[in-house]
Amino acid sequence: MSYWKRIGAMAGRLLIGCGLVAAGIGSAQAACNLQSARGQIKRVVHITFDNVHFLRDNPNVPSDLELMPNLLDFVLNNGTISANHHTPLISHTATDILTALSGLYGDRMGVPVANSYGFFRPDGSVGFSPSFLYWTALGGDGIPLMVNEKGKTAPAPWVPFTRAGCDVGAFSVANIEIESIPADIRTIFGVGSPEDLSVSAALALPNVAANQPARQKPNTDFLGIAIHCALGSSLCNNPRARPDLLPDEPGGYVGFKALFGNVNVAPVICATAPTAPCGRSGNVKDTDGNDIKDAYGQPGFPNIFNPTASQSLGYAATMLEAGLPVVYLYIADAHDRNPLPLDPVTNRPTAAHAFGPGEEEYVSQLRAYDAAFGKFFARLAAAGITKDNTLFLIVPDENDHFVGGPPSPVNCNGVTVPCTYAAIGEISATYNRLLFTQRRNSTPFLVHSDDAPTVYITGNPTPTAPVTRTMERDSDALTAVNPITGNTDKLSAFLADQAEMKLLHMVTSSSARTPTFTMFGNPDYFFFTANPLTDCAFPPACIEETPNFAWNHGDVQEDITRTWLAMVGPGVRRQGRADEVFSDHTDVRPTMMALLGLKDSYIHDGRVLVEKLQDFALPGALRDDEGENFVKLAQLYKELNAPLGSVGQSSLEFATRSIVADDVTYDRYLAKIDAITKRRDALADQIKSALDAAEFAHQAIDDHLAHALSERAKKLIEEVDDLAAEHRKDEHEARK
Repeated sequence: MSYWKRIGAMAGRLLIGCGLVAAGIGSAQAACNLQSARGQIKRVVHITFDNVHFLRDNPNVPSDLELMPNLLDFVLNNGTISANHHTPLISHTATDILTALSGLYGDRMGVPVANSYGFFRPDGSVGFSPSFLYWTALGGDGIPLMVNEKGKTAPAPWVPFTRAGCDVGAFSVANIEIESIPADIRTIFGVGSPEDLSVSAALALPNVAANQPARQKPNTDFLGIAIHCALGSSLCNNPRARPDLLPDEPGGYVGFKALFGNVNVAPVICATAPTAPCGRSGNVKDTDGNDIKDAYGQPGFPNIFNPTASQSLGYAATMLEAGLPVVYLYIADAHDRNPLPLDPVTNRPTAAHAFGPGEEEYVSQLRAYDAAFGKFFARLAAAGITKDNTLFLIVPDENDHFVGGPPSPVNCNGVTVPCTYAAIGEISATYNRLLFTQRRNSTPFLVHSDDAPTVYITGNPTPTAPVTRTMERDSDALTAVNPITGNTDKLSAFLADQAEMKLLHMVTSSSARTPTFTMFGNPDYFFFTANPLTDCAFPPACIEETPNFAWNHGDVQEDITRTWLAMVGPGVRRQGRADEVFSDHTDVRPTMMALLGLKDSYIHDGRVLVEKLQDFALPGALRDDEGENFVKLAQLYKELNAPLGSVGQSSLEFATRSIVADDVTYDRYLAKIDAITKRRDALADQIKSALDAAEFAHQAIDDHLAHALSERAKKLIEEVDDLAAEHRKDEHEARK
């Protein structure tokens, strides 16, 4: 995700280092006991991309992965990749990453709205909280950010590994290392700790250009990097380690430690890696041999959560060389300029700059990413880390929608003929001023700014309250003249009220976080609110093309929500490209755990993608004839329960038609959708329990149970599809 959009949720991340001294660092690592079939998997490399595309955005221009043949060929020749993989809703960075990490939708891990979310205070006013915080942090509503259906912090993704004796490293991956300073410093180190107290000194520095390096140094030292250690690991047998506290973890989690921040991690892995990749400087290096550093040249985390492939892969390689068997890493997209250069006057990072498909600098960045992957794989191979003993999982968070006019020249391909764009950039839309101008609706409300804004009406009115019903209808009626095409666009594509959001897994156990409704918008537009509330006839413009950002996200359209998943390693089929199976981010976790022979403390919302795995790597209940019932039921389950499965998409059509209808129709809809959701949830719970038992408890699904559950699922899927078909018929008649 772009620096400037994420940085908005991260203001005030400052900490002065405490000068901890390394001691007691040994070379031996914890005994990692992965239980993969035949014992072949010794390591896991989990790569998250931001907005990196497998399919082409322009038919003449090679896609992102086509321009990274070192990665694409590695997958096609050794594993499997699917372009029929999907995000949850709302499709955006934090929610998408956390879904893949946990195997849970937002209603069971607390973050269905990203990258920040609104919440209602007891007096009905609206506050906002970042979604990027450490795993055990509290949200703005005073309960765990990562709240599960029981009101507790959802189980942490590193726990099954550390319990199995495996150290887990992380670089820039959401919420499993320090995300925000001072908030996460207080969560991890404690209020009043030396680390916490040093924040005041950092904040006291005047915010002028000369002080920017000193103000950023704490971020560079502490953000974005962590190692969660197994019991007895020598990596955490030193004063740099801190207790890895997970008070809500099922079964308890006592005695475990972790290292937080480059200031604590780098000295340990640089001293432990047998090939001494840090060199004389003692700093972790990127794949090109340069120190990984911030914008001011200070070694450590780049501090903008926007790392290049060379930076992320270089740090991950050093962790792997130091003996860490499990490493998670995140790589920023190449559609934006990375890293942002410093402004020579202010000494601050310059404004973001977005590229269209085939632009010269964009293609150049992808070539640099490709080179980084080539060096990464070569470096790992030299350390004996290969496809024959390591599981590689690669999944982008989402697949953003390009907003721009046609390229010039028309036949440009980005390789031999660079593309340029006269018109490029998402279209900013001032939601509240548009409502006031076009509908004379001055209701006070705030939104989580996005292509799919979640709306929080002041006072937290009920779904049937007149103010809510009017706001929904007025939102559906909004239009704008597109500054790129000149066409008049309808701004709302779909509406989801609280009842529909519940079906889409967007309602958590914290009622304070539930938006009044969500507007899934036209994908060319980015919606926000602004003051003062004036007519759009007066400046500033309510509709404006903004060239700093050209890749829109968060919505429900296919070019945003349909992305890709790649896997390479022992037990993974060598299929090359195989798009036949629908999957989404919840399926990544259970598939990984099944391959590793590990088990989470909860039932996933996803299922094991057995169609992607070799027979020998499957649990006995999923092999040969015994697995037929599982596959058929699992595929129906995704149609039933995935937000972008059949029921999710059809119900959204039904909800939209009903929300903008008269009150009598809406009341009938509420009763209908509530009954459907209860039936769906009960059936989904039964199915995923049966799937989980087959995946992790060796209990095959018998014919009778498979048939009974399948028939119920088919009936419900058809019922909801019929409701959507009525909507399509109504639209067809209206067009006549």
